[in-house]
Amino acid sequence: MNGAGAVAPSANATDKASVGIRYITKLSVNMSAPDVTENGLNQKDAIIKRSPSLPLTTAEIEEREPLTGTEYSNSKQPSRGDGGSGSDVTKKGLQVLVLLAVQNCSKNLLMRYVMKSQPDFLTSVAVIGVETLKLVFSTIYILAIERKSLTTIVTYMHEDWKGSLLLAVPAAAYSLQMSLEYVALANIDAATFSVLVQMKLLATASFAAIVLRKKLKRVQVISLVLLTAGVMLCNFAKMLTGEGKDGEGHDENDSNRLRGITATLGIALSSGFASVYTEKVIKGQRNRSQRRGEYSLAYTQVQLAIVSLIIMGVYATIEDFKDIVVKGLFHNFNGPAFLSIFNSSIGGLIVAAVLKFADAVLKGYATAISVVMTGVLSMILFGTQLNTLYFLGIVNVVCAVLLYNGKNLNDNIAS
Repeated sequence: MNGAGAVAPSANATDKASVGIRYITKLSVNMSAPDVTENGLNQKDAIIKRSPSLPLTTAEIEEREPLTGTEYSNSKQPSRGDGGSGSDVTKKGLQVLVLLAVQNCSKNLLMRYVMKSQPDFLTSVAVIGVETLKLVFSTIYILAIERKSLTTIVTYMHEDWKGSLLLAVPAAAYSLQMSLEYVALANIDAATFSVLVQMKLLATASFAAIVLRKKLKRVQVISLVLLTAGVMLCNFAKMLTGEGKDGEGHDENDSNRLRGITATLGIALSSGFASVYTEKVIKGQRNRSQRRGEYSLAYTQVQLAIVSLIIMGVYATIEDFKDIVVKGLFHNFNGPAFLSIFNSSIGGLIVAAVLKFADAVLKGYATAISVVMTGVLSMILFGTQLNTLYFLGIVNVVCAVLLYNGKNLNDNIAS
């Protein structure tokens, strides 16, 4: 009310207004912060991800498989559990965290076991198998868990056909990554691969800085230096395991090892590019969509799987058509090969569970644990020769992963 009859604000009301202004100022700073996370995200994305009315975020698209994405839209933070403070992790969260570490480790070891003898089967068919299972699991989730019909999937695909075209790029990049994993693990041991593939952090940060003009936190720069040093130590350690032999005692030549290292670096570059492309192009397009809230992430996974199957189907037809006709789709596939396909297809479901019951920071811990587990189990199961330099390299890589994904570390270092 204006005029002489206006009541002066009380001290309590003034204090509340001051607190509100400070909160809005802090929120504005957070929303504009350019800090890059593992998948090229900034703090703004982390806030948007938990907003009830906003669409899919970069991390959710890049992870590709999460089916429990509707949980992100709850007003409370399910990743922290149903109660307690923001730093609390539920017992179930720890369980899925361990499960993710085991899955990452077992994926590398299984694929190495399958590929170490360089079997004569089509890796394009293996990738098609992975995408087919993802499509099946996503559809089952929609029908059985969400209790919706197949018609809703058709409607979604029709309404978001432009999104399908945009998804062709990250879908192709992800399919390339899976194909390169078979090449890499056919030529280098699982321990070396698990360390070298962490260069995706450096690739993502580099693409984000170049394309998105983002600045890294000081602690992230330190982590990338540690990562590079760790990878160099591990590779130097492998060169000392014996001339003409790989870490598992098999005959090896320089060209094979170079092929494996090149394939692994290709995975890292592809992952970094897909992350930044997703944030710059796809997220911007989907933020303009008005009906995204009607569909869960399961629909996006169906969309991604269909796009990937089309891309890999065309590739297999052009590149491997003759072999498919003469030998059949699953020529020389054995039990471990099929198990490896299944393992790869469920990996994203476990990531979704981690992000639901824990958070992205703890996902970094799972990655670090899996690196150590892969090295130790590779030594036990395959006789991989690991020396002191290798374990020093692992320490660097683990510290780098934890620092890069840590929270509030930059403030502590800067202070």
